[in-house]
Amino acid sequence: MEYFQLIEYAALLKEGGRLTSAELMGQEETPVTYLTYDSHAACPGTLFICKGATFKEEYLLDALSKGAAAYVSEKAYPSAKETPCLLVDDIRLAMPLLAEKFFHAPWKDLKITAFGGTKGKSTSTYFMKAIVDDYMKETGGKESAVSSSIDEYDGVTRRESHITTPESVELQEHMANAVKSGITFMEMEVSSQALKYNRVDHMRFDVSVFLNISEDHISPIEHQDFEDYLTSKMKMFALSDKTLVNLEADCLERVLNAAQEAGELYTFSTRQEKADFYAYNIQPGPEKIEFRIRCKDFDEPFAITMRGLFNVENALAAASAAHLLKIPTSCIRTGLLRAQASGRMEVFKSQDGLVTAIVDYAHNKLSFDKLFSSTREEYPEHDIVAVFGCPGYKAYIRRKDLGEISGAYCAKVYLCAEDPGKEPPQHISEEIAKYVAEKGCPYEIIEDRGVAIHKAVMECRRPTVILITGKGRETRQKYGTTYAPCLSDVDYVERYLREYDESPHHAYDYSGWKEE
Repeated sequence: MEYFQLIEYAALLKEGGRLTSAELMGQEETPVTYLTYDSHAACPGTLFICKGATFKEEYLLDALSKGAAAYVSEKAYPSAKETPCLLVDDIRLAMPLLAEKFFHAPWKDLKITAFGGTKGKSTSTYFMKAIVDDYMKETGGKESAVSSSIDEYDGVTRRESHITTPESVELQEHMANAVKSGITFMEMEVSSQALKYNRVDHMRFDVSVFLNISEDHISPIEHQDFEDYLTSKMKMFALSDKTLVNLEADCLERVLNAAQEAGELYTFSTRQEKADFYAYNIQPGPEKIEFRIRCKDFDEPFAITMRGLFNVENALAAASAAHLLKIPTSCIRTGLLRAQASGRMEVFKSQDGLVTAIVDYAHNKLSFDKLFSSTREEYPEHDIVAVFGCPGYKAYIRRKDLGEISGAYCAKVYLCAEDPGKEPPQHISEEIAKYVAEKGCPYEIIEDRGVAIHKAVMECRRPTVILITGKGRETRQKYGTTYAPCLSDVDYVERYLREYDESPHHAYDYSGWKEE
């Protein structure tokens, strides 16, 4: 890998209008061999980035002790006065410039499909990945890279995600790994936070997809209001060579107007025939959902095995994007049919057929609306029971929205921990419970997620669908500032359905019971 010198990074930042001063201490020709803002990862030759509202000078000193050659910051640190530094006016605007140069703009060597919206990003991403991977298999290419809220794969690493869209340094490294591995396609989710805080600046998406928008992520540490949220989401268009907009999205006029910034604009819909890509004749069945897609180039049948009628919209989004990338219809068909997103609409049943448990990542108003209404439509004779929580100090409106929706549909709601962070889980659950109760629905607060799922399963006495939302196959739970290991919702469901199948189904005594 070719390394650039400190003087070249100073020139880059100056040209980009970010540099306020450079103190290179005669080290202008020092090669930068690593770029990071994580002091634990610093090594000799590192250009260390001082970022974040909670940044402490001790992090810089830690990086320097490990051999960091220089640092980038919005201010100079007296304790590092002998160290070369590049001072910038805005560290967030500087980071994508640095990352793109260090990793040699790897996005240019990838066909990138980006999904944005309040709901459906992960599912659409994995529909797209299945399509692309079938195309790669047919043409002798490599499995595509992916960056999502579920997991990441870049040809070098495959791991569970911490965040929907990583910071620019990690994202560009992810892409660089993909290019070095011979990968040519990448699918990714683009969050409103990534767009607001410049994580995807200075790159292009071959195709972007705007799925939908509803109020979410409004809090002091996310978006100050819906206007900020929507404006952030729409920044995706200016980065796109081609874009697809769902004609069912709220604020459609504004969205379509902003989408003019993309190189080419297309639309898709499951309701409006005027769309460039139109899905119709939707036929749900016991094993799959069949439908047709019509565009100017074809009118053909497709099917998905992922449950939930709302997933036809996500499948249509992926199919439309694939067609814009000139992927054959045959690969679109096979990819959609086999696609499964880990932790998304995963269905499990008891042997007696009484209990159907559905694990899904649904976590906001739009996803809850779709999930609960679709469940009622597909299981009209079943009770619905929900197990969920809300994250700490984030998206406060969810507590009202999810409480009201679950309360309106459910026979009972179990409220539990769901990445409470620094906020007391009991406090979060009590807030949600107010809105559940307003709908006349009984609820129970059980902090331990495993215990809540166990009780929901074992208390079933009539045909019931248990919707377990928010965590999917995640194996960590955020308490405070750390992630504690835990079983995934899928693990819990499989364990407790086995116990249910082997039990006499009498009332369970939960006094003193806890998940080991």
